[in-house]
Amino acid sequence: MRRPPRPEAADRSELAGAAAAEAALRALPQPGSGGDSGRDTEPGEFPVPGDPLAAAFFDLDNTIMQGAAIFHLGRGLYKRKFFRKRELLRFAWQQAYFRLIGDEHAGHMQDAQDSALSIVRGHRVSELTSIAEEIYDENLAGRMWPGTRALAQAHLDAGQRVWLVTAAPVEMATIIARRLGLTGALGTVAESVAGTYTGRLVGEPLHGPAKAVAVRALAEAEGLDLSRCAAYSDSANDIPMLSMVGHPYAVNPDSRLRAHARRHGWRLRDYRTGRKTIRVGVPAAAGAGAAVGGAFAALALQRRRR
Repeated sequence: MRRPPRPEAADRSELAGAAAAEAALRALPQPGSGGDSGRDTEPGEFPVPGDPLAAAFFDLDNTIMQGAAIFHLGRGLYKRKFFRKRELLRFAWQQAYFRLIGDEHAGHMQDAQDSALSIVRGHRVSELTSIAEEIYDENLAGRMWPGTRALAQAHLDAGQRVWLVTAAPVEMATIIARRLGLTGALGTVAESVAGTYTGRLVGEPLHGPAKAVAVRALAEAEGLDLSRCAAYSDSANDIPMLSMVGHPYAVNPDSRLRAHARRHGWRLRDYRTGRKTIRVGVPAAAGAGAAVGGAFAALALQRRRR
Protein backbone atom coordinates (compact mmCIF):
# COMPACT_ATOMS: atom_id res chain seq x y z
CA MET A 1 0.00 0.00 0.00
CA ARG A 2 1.44 3.35 -1.04
CA ARG A 3 1.86 6.06 1.53
CA PRO A 4 0.21 9.41 0.93
CA PRO A 5 2.71 12.17 0.16
CA ARG A 6 4.06 13.95 3.24
CA PRO A 7 4.90 17.63 3.50
CA GLU A 8 8.52 18.58 2.94
CA ALA A 9 10.69 18.92 6.05
CA ALA A 10 10.74 22.71 5.78
CA ASP A 11 6.93 22.78 5.59
CA ARG A 12 6.65 20.54 8.66
CA SER A 13 9.02 22.82 10.56
CA GLU A 14 6.88 25.81 9.62
CA LEU A 15 3.73 24.03 10.78
CA ALA A 16 5.33 22.93 14.04
CA GLY A 17 6.75 26.37 14.78
CA ALA A 18 3.52 28.19 13.99
CA ALA A 19 1.49 25.73 16.09
CA ALA A 20 3.88 26.12 19.03
CA ALA A 21 3.68 29.92 18.89
CA GLU A 22 -0.11 29.83 18.66
CA ALA A 23 -0.39 27.46 21.63
CA ALA A 24 2.02 29.57 23.70
CA LEU A 25 0.11 32.78 23.05
CA ARG A 26 -3.21 31.08 23.78
CA ALA A 27 -1.93 29.98 27.19
CA LEU A 28 -0.81 33.47 28.24
CA PRO A 29 -2.68 35.11 31.14
CA GLN A 30 -4.67 38.24 30.41
CA PRO A 31 -2.56 41.41 30.45
CA GLY A 32 -2.47 43.65 33.48
CA SER A 33 -0.53 41.74 36.13
CA GLY A 34 3.06 41.77 34.86
CA GLY A 35 5.46 44.37 35.98
CA ASP A 36 8.55 46.38 35.48
CA SER A 37 11.02 45.69 38.26
CA GLY A 38 11.87 49.38 38.68
CA ARG A 39 15.31 48.44 40.03
CA ASP A 40 18.42 50.58 39.62
CA THR A 41 21.02 49.00 37.33
CA GLU A 42 24.40 49.99 36.00
CA PRO A 43 24.48 51.59 32.52
CA GLY A 44 25.00 49.00 29.81
CA GLU A 45 24.01 46.11 32.05
CA PHE A 46 22.56 43.05 30.31
CA PRO A 47 19.75 42.19 30.30
CA VAL A 48 18.66 45.77 29.72
CA PRO A 49 15.94 46.69 32.22
CA GLY A 50 12.59 47.94 31.02
CA ASP A 51 13.19 47.13 27.34
CA PRO A 52 9.75 46.20 25.94
CA LEU A 53 11.27 44.85 22.71
CA ALA A 54 13.53 42.31 24.45
CA ALA A 55 12.81 38.78 25.70
CA ALA A 56 14.74 35.60 26.48
CA PHE A 57 14.27 32.09 25.08
CA PHE A 58 15.54 29.09 27.05
CA ASP A 59 15.92 25.51 25.91
CA LEU A 60 14.81 23.08 28.62
CA ASP A 61 16.70 19.76 28.66
CA ASN A 62 20.24 20.10 30.06
CA THR A 63 19.91 23.90 29.87
CA ILE A 64 17.42 24.74 32.61
CA MET A 65 17.00 21.22 33.97
CA GLN A 66 19.29 18.22 34.34
CA GLY A 67 18.32 15.48 31.90
CA ALA A 68 15.29 15.22 29.63
CA ALA A 69 11.79 16.16 30.76
CA ILE A 70 10.07 13.66 28.48
CA PHE A 71 12.10 10.81 29.97
CA HIS A 72 10.48 11.52 33.34
CA LEU A 73 7.09 12.20 31.76
CA GLY A 74 7.15 8.88 29.94
CA ARG A 75 8.27 6.98 33.02
CA GLY A 76 5.48 8.58 35.04
CA LEU A 77 2.87 7.81 32.40
CA TYR A 78 3.95 4.18 32.19
CA LYS A 79 3.85 3.89 35.98
CA ARG A 80 0.26 5.14 35.87
CA LYS A 81 -0.64 2.64 33.10
CA PHE A 82 -1.26 5.42 30.59
CA PHE A 83 -0.18 2.99 27.87
CA ARG A 84 0.44 -0.73 27.57
CA LYS A 85 3.75 -2.53 27.73
CA ARG A 86 3.50 -3.89 24.18
CA GLU A 87 3.11 -0.33 22.82
CA LEU A 88 6.17 0.78 24.73
CA LEU A 89 8.25 -2.18 23.57
CA ARG A 90 7.23 -1.69 19.92
CA PHE A 91 8.34 1.93 19.98
CA ALA A 92 11.53 1.15 21.89
CA TRP A 93 12.42 -1.52 19.31
CA GLN A 94 11.97 0.96 16.45
CA GLN A 95 14.18 3.52 18.20
CA ALA A 96 16.86 0.86 18.80
CA TYR A 97 16.66 -0.04 15.10
CA PHE A 98 17.37 3.57 14.11
CA ARG A 99 20.30 3.81 16.50
CA LEU A 100 21.87 0.52 15.38
CA ILE A 101 21.13 0.63 11.64
CA GLY A 102 20.87 4.35 11.04
CA ASP A 103 18.18 3.81 8.41
CA GLU A 104 15.92 6.86 8.10
CA HIS A 105 14.56 5.95 4.68
CA ALA A 106 11.82 3.79 3.14
CA GLY A 107 9.20 5.04 5.54
CA HIS A 108 10.83 3.71 8.72
CA MET A 109 10.81 7.11 10.41
CA GLN A 110 7.12 7.54 9.61
CA ASP A 111 6.40 4.10 11.09
CA ALA A 112 8.20 5.01 14.31
CA GLN A 113 6.41 8.34 14.66
CA ASP A 114 3.05 6.69 13.97
CA SER A 115 3.85 4.09 16.62
CA ALA A 116 4.77 6.77 19.15
CA LEU A 117 1.66 8.79 18.51
CA SER A 118 -0.58 5.73 18.73
CA ILE A 119 0.24 5.63 22.45
CA VAL A 120 -1.53 8.93 23.14
CA ARG A 121 -4.33 8.48 20.58
CA GLY A 122 -7.73 8.53 22.26
CA HIS A 123 -6.46 9.92 25.58
CA ARG A 124 -7.79 13.21 26.92
CA VAL A 125 -5.53 16.25 26.94
CA SER A 126 -6.74 17.02 30.45
CA GLU A 127 -5.62 13.55 31.57
CA LEU A 128 -2.06 14.09 30.34
CA THR A 129 -1.97 17.58 31.84
CA SER A 130 -3.12 16.38 35.26
CA ILE A 131 -0.52 13.61 35.31
CA ALA A 132 2.19 16.01 34.15
CA GLU A 133 1.49 18.25 37.16
CA GLU A 134 2.10 15.28 39.47
CA ILE A 135 5.25 14.26 37.62
CA TYR A 136 6.68 17.76 37.96
CA ASP A 137 6.34 17.56 41.73
CA GLU A 138 7.69 13.98 41.88
CA ASN A 139 10.65 14.14 39.52
CA LEU A 140 11.33 17.54 37.95
CA ALA A 141 11.16 20.22 40.65
CA GLY A 142 14.54 19.31 42.14
CA ARG A 143 16.36 18.93 38.82
CA MET A 144 16.66 22.60 37.82
CA TRP A 145 20.11 24.17 37.42
CA PRO A 146 20.30 27.09 39.90
CA GLY A 147 22.68 28.99 37.61
CA THR A 148 20.36 28.90 34.61
CA ARG A 149 17.36 29.76 36.75
CA ALA A 150 19.28 32.82 37.96
CA LEU A 151 19.83 33.86 34.34
CA ALA A 152 16.11 33.54 33.65
CA GLN A 153 15.29 35.49 36.80
CA ALA A 154 17.64 38.30 35.72
CA HIS A 155 15.53 38.76 32.59
CA LEU A 156 12.31 38.68 34.61
CA ASP A 157 13.72 41.21 37.09
CA ALA A 158 14.54 43.47 34.14
CA GLY A 159 10.87 43.38 33.16
CA GLN A 160 11.43 41.07 30.17
CA ARG A 161 9.42 38.06 29.05
CA VAL A 162 11.05 34.65 29.37
CA TRP A 163 9.97 31.64 27.31
CA LEU A 164 10.84 27.95 27.35
CA VAL A 165 11.47 26.47 23.90
CA THR A 166 11.50 22.67 23.91
CA ALA A 167 10.69 19.49 22.00
CA ALA A 168 8.75 18.30 25.05
CA PRO A 169 4.96 18.31 24.62
CA VAL A 170 3.49 21.76 25.07
CA GLU A 171 1.33 20.57 27.97
CA MET A 172 4.40 19.57 29.97
CA ALA A 173 6.38 22.63 28.88
CA THR A 174 3.60 25.00 29.96
CA ILE A 175 3.47 23.43 33.42
CA ILE A 176 7.25 23.76 33.87
CA ALA A 177 7.20 27.39 32.73
CA ARG A 178 4.36 28.23 35.11
CA ARG A 179 6.03 26.49 38.07
CA LEU A 180 9.28 28.40 37.40
CA GLY A 181 7.44 31.72 37.14
CA LEU A 182 8.29 32.19 33.46
CA THR A 183 6.10 33.86 30.85
CA GLY A 184 5.15 30.74 28.90
CA ALA A 185 6.39 27.90 26.74
CA LEU A 186 6.82 26.81 23.15
CA GLY A 187 6.60 23.02 22.81
CA THR A 188 5.63 20.18 20.49
CA VAL A 189 1.93 20.27 19.65
CA ALA A 190 0.04 16.99 19.31
CA GLU A 191 -3.24 17.40 17.46
CA SER A 192 -6.42 17.10 19.51
CA VAL A 193 -10.11 17.29 18.65
CA ALA A 194 -12.67 18.11 21.33
CA GLY A 195 -9.97 17.63 23.95
CA THR A 196 -8.87 14.18 22.76
CA TYR A 197 -5.57 13.35 21.05
CA THR A 198 -5.94 12.19 17.44
CA GLY A 199 -2.56 10.48 17.24
CA ARG A 200 -1.09 13.07 14.87
CA LEU A 201 1.37 15.91 15.30
CA VAL A 202 0.83 19.43 14.04
CA GLY A 203 3.82 19.55 11.73
CA GLU A 204 6.73 17.83 13.50
CA PRO A 205 8.52 17.86 16.86
CA LEU A 206 9.66 21.33 17.95
CA HIS A 207 13.31 20.52 17.38
CA GLY A 208 16.16 22.22 15.54
CA PRO A 209 14.89 24.53 12.77
CA ALA A 210 11.30 24.29 14.04
CA LYS A 211 12.36 26.07 17.24
CA ALA A 212 13.69 28.99 15.21
CA VAL A 213 10.38 29.18 13.32
CA ALA A 214 8.43 29.20 16.60
CA VAL A 215 10.62 31.90 18.15
CA ARG A 216 10.29 34.12 15.07
CA ALA A 217 6.50 33.67 14.98
CA LEU A 218 6.21 34.50 18.67
CA ALA A 219 8.48 37.53 18.32
CA GLU A 220 6.34 38.87 15.48
CA ALA A 221 3.15 38.35 17.47
CA GLU A 222 4.60 39.98 20.58
CA GLY A 223 6.35 42.84 18.77
CA LEU A 224 9.84 41.80 19.87
CA ASP A 225 13.12 42.83 18.26
CA LEU A 226 15.17 39.64 18.00
CA SER A 227 18.42 41.60 17.81
CA ARG A 228 17.67 42.72 21.39
CA CYS A 229 16.63 39.25 22.59
CA ALA A 230 18.67 36.46 24.18
CA ALA A 231 18.58 32.68 23.72
CA TYR A 232 20.13 29.91 25.81
CA SER A 233 20.80 26.27 24.91
CA ASP A 234 23.15 23.34 25.53
CA SER A 235 22.83 21.74 22.09
CA ALA A 236 24.23 22.34 18.63
CA ASN A 237 20.80 21.36 17.34
CA ASP A 238 19.65 24.79 18.57
CA ILE A 239 22.17 26.81 16.57
CA PRO A 240 19.35 28.04 14.27
CA MET A 241 17.52 29.52 17.29
CA LEU A 242 20.68 30.90 18.89
CA SER A 243 21.84 32.49 15.65
CA MET A 244 18.70 34.56 15.21
CA VAL A 245 19.02 36.59 18.44
CA GLY A 246 21.41 39.34 19.37
CA HIS A 247 22.57 37.68 22.60
CA PRO A 248 23.16 33.91 22.19
CA TYR A 249 24.40 31.87 25.16
CA ALA A 250 25.81 28.34 25.17
CA VAL A 251 24.84 26.82 28.55
CA ASN A 252 26.33 23.46 29.60
CA PRO A 253 27.21 23.07 25.91
CA ASP A 254 27.90 19.90 23.99
CA SER A 255 31.21 19.80 22.15
CA ARG A 256 29.82 21.01 18.80
CA LEU A 257 28.02 23.96 20.35
CA ARG A 258 31.06 24.87 22.48
CA ALA A 259 33.27 24.98 19.38
CA HIS A 260 30.68 26.99 17.43
CA ALA A 261 30.22 29.44 20.32
CA ARG A 262 33.96 30.03 20.59
CA ARG A 263 34.27 30.64 16.84
CA HIS A 264 31.48 33.20 16.90
CA GLY A 265 32.28 34.88 20.21
CA TRP A 266 29.09 33.73 21.97
CA ARG A 267 28.87 33.78 25.76
CA LEU A 268 29.49 30.46 27.53
CA ARG A 269 28.08 29.29 30.86
CA ASP A 270 28.68 25.86 32.42
CA TYR A 271 26.97 24.84 35.65
CA ARG A 272 27.96 21.18 35.68
CA THR A 273 30.74 21.65 38.28
CA GLY A 274 33.20 19.33 36.62
CA ARG A 275 30.86 16.50 35.71
CA LYS A 276 29.00 15.91 32.51
CA THR A 277 25.24 15.94 32.50
CA ILE A 278 23.59 12.67 31.52
CA ARG A 279 22.22 13.50 28.11
CA VAL A 280 19.19 11.73 26.72
CA GLY A 281 18.92 12.58 23.04
CA VAL A 282 15.58 13.26 21.37
CA PRO A 283 15.24 10.65 18.61
CA ALA A 284 14.29 11.73 15.14
CA ALA A 285 10.80 10.30 15.45
CA ALA A 286 10.09 12.07 18.76
CA GLY A 287 7.12 14.30 19.35
CA ALA A 288 4.45 12.39 21.22
CA GLY A 289 6.17 13.20 24.45
CA ALA A 290 4.51 10.47 26.43
CA ALA A 291 5.58 7.76 24.00
CA VAL A 292 9.08 9.05 23.55
CA GLY A 293 9.59 9.36 27.27
CA GLY A 294 8.32 5.84 27.71
CA ALA A 295 10.80 4.57 25.16
CA PHE A 296 13.57 6.38 27.00
CA ALA A 297 12.49 4.69 30.20
CA ALA A 298 12.61 1.28 28.56
CA LEU A 299 16.03 1.90 27.07
CA ALA A 300 17.34 3.16 30.41
CA LEU A 301 16.16 -0.04 32.12
CA GLN A 302 17.88 -2.11 29.43
CA ARG A 303 21.16 -0.23 30.04
CA ARG A 304 21.01 -0.91 33.78
CA ARG A 305 20.65 -4.65 33.15
CA ARG A 306 23.80 -4.84 31.02
